[in-house]
Amino acid sequence: MSTVTPEELNLLIEQTYRVENEFNELKASYAHLQDTVEKVVEFLPNAIWIVNTDNTIFLQNSRARDLWELLKLLEYKSEDYELKFNESSYLIKSSSYKDKIMLSATDITEQKRKENLATMGQMAAHLSHEIRNPIGAISLMSSTLKKRVKPENIAIVEEIQNSVNRIERIIKATLMFSKGVQANKKEFSWSRLKESIDISISYYAYSKDIEFIFPSDDFILNADIDLLDMLFSNFIINAIDAIELDDNEEGVIEIRHRKDVNFHIFEIYDSGVAIENKKDLFEAFKSSKIKGNGLGLVLSRQIAQAHNGSADLLASEKKCFEIRIAK
Repeated sequence: MSTVTPEELNLLIEQTYRVENEFNELKASYAHLQDTVEKVVEFLPNAIWIVNTDNTIFLQNSRARDLWELLKLLEYKSEDYELKFNESSYLIKSSSYKDKIMLSATDITEQKRKENLATMGQMAAHLSHEIRNPIGAISLMSSTLKKRVKPENIAIVEEIQNSVNRIERIIKATLMFSKGVQANKKEFSWSRLKESIDISISYYAYSKDIEFIFPSDDFILNADIDLLDMLFSNFIINAIDAIELDDNEEGVIEIRHRKDVNFHIFEIYDSGVAIENKKDLFEAFKSSKIKGNGLGLVLSRQIAQAHNGSADLLASEKKCFEIRIAK
């Protein structure tokens, strides 16, 4: 049996100590590397899962944790694919390296929404162009017919004209939405705009006794009068429809005006039914109304924005929209 000298024992202890230090350094380096990878993965805007071959999770970020139910639906595919989950759309990508598979899910809901809006806008614009000519002919013939019919039949012709006017409003709104809103600003008085609004809403049929309260003071606006006519008419017509759905036989629509250093501020109230789905209020082609095409309030907001202003529903007990038009 050989004897270990003290020198050899010290050397063995030193080597063991050195190996232990190297191991600890390597372990710390690996931990630092893993921590760095986790931070990088966490920084990414999409949900990331790195899974082992037995489908256990090796690494994931917080977005992935929030979508843990989505992971059950994911498949490893060589090509990217789209997946619908909880009313959202996701682009799924996957790749593999050795014994790990990385899966990522990117929320493309907003992108898909914009693509769908663009497609719907193009289709609606095409249909509007096709409808415009026959509607113009009907409008012209109804005006001629009104002069020739018996007095007891005038109301029928006027109902035709009201329906045609409503179609013309839809066509105008659709074409404007597809082309974009551009304001041609000139100075004019509120009283002049009010006269134009009165004419616009006079073509809109309703059955209840509605009181309209508009600002009585006159003031000057520097804006596009045709666009503001459309903006206020859209809000007023929406208010009329809300009153028509109400149980009361009477209703009130009120527009208030004030101004500050930069804006004319209008507040529009009505006594009609409450708004059910507020998140879709300014969403194109979404409408809870039977009569609606889902563009009225969207265009109204775009018109306000074209005047460096805004259009919003206020969080108040009384249903109220606030319109801001830059001076």
